[in-house]
Amino acid sequence: MVSKNQRKLIKSLYQKKYRKQHGLFVAEGKKVIKELLDANIELHSLFTVDVRFFETSGNNTYKVTDEELKQISFLTTPQTALGVFYIPKIKKIENNGLVLALDDVRDPGNLGTIIRLCDWFGVKDLVCSLQTVDCYNTKVIQATMGSITRVNIQYVDLVKYLEENTGLVTVFGTFMDGDSVYAKQLPKKGIVVMGNEANGISRTIEDLVDKRLTIPQFGQNRETESLNVATATAILLSEFRRS
Repeated sequence: MVSKNQRKLIKSLYQKKYRKQHGLFVAEGKKVIKELLDANIELHSLFTVDVRFFETSGNNTYKVTDEELKQISFLTTPQTALGVFYIPKIKKIENNGLVLALDDVRDPGNLGTIIRLCDWFGVKDLVCSLQTVDCYNTKVIQATMGSITRVNIQYVDLVKYLEENTGLVTVFGTFMDGDSVYAKQLPKKGIVVMGNEANGISRTIEDLVDKRLTIPQFGQNRETESLNVATATAILLSEFRRS
């Protein structure tokens, strides 16, 4: 049975300020929860309709009914289990390889997909501006499908971070007027900046970009103004790895 206090805590974690206050986040679904457990992300509590799905110590695992799970779930259709986990400690950004930086990406689905892309293309460090959506937002967690356990994500003052790396690594940015990414020999090391869904890369960040890249448009009608940021990220990372 889910207690009143447990229900209140879980519901509060829908908001970033309470996730930060408690140092906790919510994950739902067997696959995502198992990925977090296998990565040794510390479990606070687990609520599931079938405890056989998970290997836990037992004292923080609760068997619930489908109705009880529905009451605490953030999803329209609950997925077997809901886990509350402690937010891991932040790791240092090494800047030894390819680093992806996000300039105010606001959509949880986009961020979740980008985290999965980092995992797929072996980008270990993801740097986010302070205005980028919280990676422990429940929608982001669901969209990562467990990849969040394999990507080091850090929120920073992006201007300061790029200024500190001026001259140390090349900073790439995506713009409509940049050089075609298909025509450039791209390095294994550098910082790739992706911009906001509506406005692209901000002017202050643009001034810190060393190399301007673009994904050329081949469609003849030219009515599509831009690519979705997650789609653009997939193309950029693929080209960096191919080079």
